[in-house]
Amino acid sequence: MRDAAPTTIYLKDYTPFGFLVDSVHLTFDLAAHATRVTSRIAFRPNPDASDHQFFLHGEELKLIRASIDGATISPEVTDKGLTADVPTAPFIWEAVVEIDPGNNTALEGLYMSSGMYCTQCEAEGFRKITFYPDRPDVMSTFTVRIKGDLPVLLSNGNPSDQGEGWAEWVDPWPKPAYLFALVAGELVAHSDHFTTMSGRDVVLNLWVRPGDEGKCAFGMEALKKSMKWDEDVYGREYDLDVFNIVAVDDFNMGAMENKGLNIFNSSAVLASPETSTDMNFERIEAIIAHEYFHNWTGNRITCRDWFQLCLKEGLTVFRDAQFTSDMRSAPVKRIHDAIDLRARQFPEDNGPLSHPVRPESFQEINNFYTSTIYEKGAEIIGMLKTLVGDDSYAKALDLYFERHDGQACTIEDWLQVFEDATGRDLSQFKRWYSQSGTPRLGVSEDWADGTYTLTLRQRTEPTPGQDEKLPQVIPVAVGLLGPNGDELRETEILELTEAEQSFVFSGLPAKPMASILRGFSAPVILEQDHSDAERAFLLAHDTDPFNRWQAGRSLVQDTLLRMITQDATPGADYLDGLLAVLLDADLDAAYRALMLGLPTQSELAAALHEQGHTPDPMAIWTAIETLRQTTAQHVQDLLPRLHSETVVDEPYAPDAQQSGKRALGGAALALTTRLDGGAMAAQAYTRADNMTQQLGALSCLLRAGKGKEELSAFYDQWRHDRLVMDKWFGLQVSLAAPDAAAQTARTLTEHADFNWKNPNRFRAVMGALAMNHAGFHAAGGAGYALLADWLVRLDPVNPQTTARMCSAFQTWKRYDADRQALIKTQLQRIANTPDLSRDTTEMISRILNA
Repeated sequence: MRDAAPTTIYLKDYTPFGFLVDSVHLTFDLAAHATRVTSRIAFRPNPDASDHQFFLHGEELKLIRASIDGATISPEVTDKGLTADVPTAPFIWEAVVEIDPGNNTALEGLYMSSGMYCTQCEAEGFRKITFYPDRPDVMSTFTVRIKGDLPVLLSNGNPSDQGEGWAEWVDPWPKPAYLFALVAGELVAHSDHFTTMSGRDVVLNLWVRPGDEGKCAFGMEALKKSMKWDEDVYGREYDLDVFNIVAVDDFNMGAMENKGLNIFNSSAVLASPETSTDMNFERIEAIIAHEYFHNWTGNRITCRDWFQLCLKEGLTVFRDAQFTSDMRSAPVKRIHDAIDLRARQFPEDNGPLSHPVRPESFQEINNFYTSTIYEKGAEIIGMLKTLVGDDSYAKALDLYFERHDGQACTIEDWLQVFEDATGRDLSQFKRWYSQSGTPRLGVSEDWADGTYTLTLRQRTEPTPGQDEKLPQVIPVAVGLLGPNGDELRETEILELTEAEQSFVFSGLPAKPMASILRGFSAPVILEQDHSDAERAFLLAHDTDPFNRWQAGRSLVQDTLLRMITQDATPGADYLDGLLAVLLDADLDAAYRALMLGLPTQSELAAALHEQGHTPDPMAIWTAIETLRQTTAQHVQDLLPRLHSETVVDEPYAPDAQQSGKRALGGAALALTTRLDGGAMAAQAYTRADNMTQQLGALSCLLRAGKGKEELSAFYDQWRHDRLVMDKWFGLQVSLAAPDAAAQTARTLTEHADFNWKNPNRFRAVMGALAMNHAGFHAAGGAGYALLADWLVRLDPVNPQTTARMCSAFQTWKRYDADRQALIKTQLQRIANTPDLSRDTTEMISRILNA
């Protein structure tokens, strides 16, 4: 039943649990529909707690028996947990419960995926396994015995004993219950080993279903690189004898950092050149690094409560971004991060789902695994590092690990470490954690007698629950360029701490052109009035790779906005500037490919809304198509050279150099297709020997209205590969014409291979529909209705995936009255669904009440 009034939990109400847990022993007797879990837990009163009521979380559990110190008891059990009278001295709690993993379609707790038992306990899944204080500040060592007839039985920590039909694991490091993991199934291991910096040998296993062994090598190499990098850069050594990764098909998230037993969505770990694109490889490398880095920033040091989620996620996202920058191209990585932040986090931060990086309250914690927590949280770490400097950052991190190892911490603990290590007062900087919304950075300048004055202003618009905003500490990286493009002043960090501040540069030989927010030094919106000529100058001369790309991006965005609102034609400043960049063979191929990218339709809709226009999705789509066609014609003489430059003669490797060439070659093929109707793309499809080029050529053909035979051949070739089939489904919806997108998605939901209970497959279709901006928002509302139909159907089966997909509606107030009315009808229909989950109820309520 739906909660009559969902409970709101507040940060200010935190109190420690009344008991400490000294040890946990669990025994699992596995059965698909009647798994028995026996728990033996050593409790003792917590001297730091004021409330000693004994309450254990528990949901969807059948209690068989319970005892305290061997004496049977009858606790009071509700649908949320149980309470019991307990001794005032240390005691042993024992319980036996029965659970039904075979029917657990929510994919929380212990569930089954293609005959494999697996778990997902973050954030509150352990309470669906047994009765326990399921909160991150309760940490204990775990001993786990698994009984079953499956050949592979895995849990956290190190293997301690085994026999026929059972295995035992001991995790010596105290952890909260959300890091518990269990896997049992018919699995095969791709094994290797790693020698740590102190000389310890660690066994590494990547466990997969039979048939997937050929997709493991890259993931294993990425793991070893991650382990070495964390030693070299952060001095963090792995602390167990074995590190296991398991690939699971049915998984709500990307991966989970369970101590010593990482569980991965198959799409985030399995890769081969034939089945995975270069982007897949890079994503896999980053996710493996992210989950491994959690061993210290998340596991050894965890968060006190779920309000502190950004403490582990923001820091770990920042660390995996550093890793990717070191493994690949730092400028390209930074640009990709900014694109993703603007596409996902900025709309979230400026809409009905806006919340601080550390929220003050929530109803369902699963709804706060957001881009704000992860990506904006990482940007805060980056700003902190910029402000204190590399050496002080390293010193503070060493102190953090030394002081808080084995603890559940808060943002206050994190910032105190930096204050102690650097002597800086970070009380104003802390506002980044408490204030929601994206700051806007205004710019004005003055020039007189060799002195340049740069005035910066900051403001943040009101967000839900926060009408008044205070100035924040914003590190603004600035360089000054002379009239000939030379650097008059190299990059320096200006600390903006007031609502308005001026910075003076004296002794300059000529009026400079300021390059502001270099390297995207803060997650803000830069509001600067530049002419097309000034942007073209920066595009040609800026020495900062990010700002050079940004100049081109701003040029093309303004071009598109004028095409939409003024019926303008593409200007020469952008087209000639782009041509110059493409001709510069000294630039990284991946960087040049990024220069060919255009703002997304959703970004343009947001920009139009900011300017006071009502976005017309069809007009936006038309402008982009027109500009792409014009660009193809403008650079057509260069295209043969680009095709020649981007040929890769060596065997396939998903490294930065080859990936960059394929990215630029794919962009050139897309432009060529607009000129030759797909002739070259058809040839490229036929000779492609890797998924990057095969899928790229197929995409070109579909965009050109061709490719029907190739699409069918692609299905026949890959129909038995579940991850490639996700691509097949998603590609058709994402590239469908606006008036056909909803029907394309509807038709695919009727396909025999559409398994809507699998999160990857569901997102492949419905996520692609939501991302097809003009198609989703096509007149008549068919896209809205189709998504709502499926959200209503999915909610009782998988509330987490349903709730996250609701964000497709979060920007509904920016559109015209007819579209708003159509969307509101669907939102109200979802809201009025009987027995709607708490997850989805909260999301829909926040969106409706925008």
